[in-house]
Amino acid sequence: MARDIELKERWIVLVKKLSAQFADGDPLELDAIIYLVGVQELGQFHKKYKKDEKLNLMHIAICRLLEPYGYYEFEMFDDDGWPHYIIKEELPTLKAGEQSVLMKEALVHYFMEKKYIE
Repeated sequence: MARDIELKERWIVLVKKLSAQFADGDPLELDAIIYLVGVQELGQFHKKYKKDEKLNLMHIAICRLLEPYGYYEFEMFDDDGWPHYIIKEELPTLKAGEQSVLMKEALVHYFMEKKYIE
């Protein structure tokens, strides 16, 4: 139970900090934060992305976020600098709430690893 409380507290800190930095304080949704991770991982910050590229950025983020859990493994960067991952293990079937918790946990871990939050 303490782990759940700690995750919730760190999630709140993360959302507040990212929202202040990227959304003038308007709370960012989970998908928006995943998108930011995708842009961070690609490293092409000052580019306008098309709809399909935005979906690809979210895919990059999800692969990167779930890599420490053993679901994906980084494979290579393509000629355009986009990272590619291979599936190591299929994701289990999760309910929407369980997916949300897994992604929040992975995001908190990611931003702690990057020393963005404690």
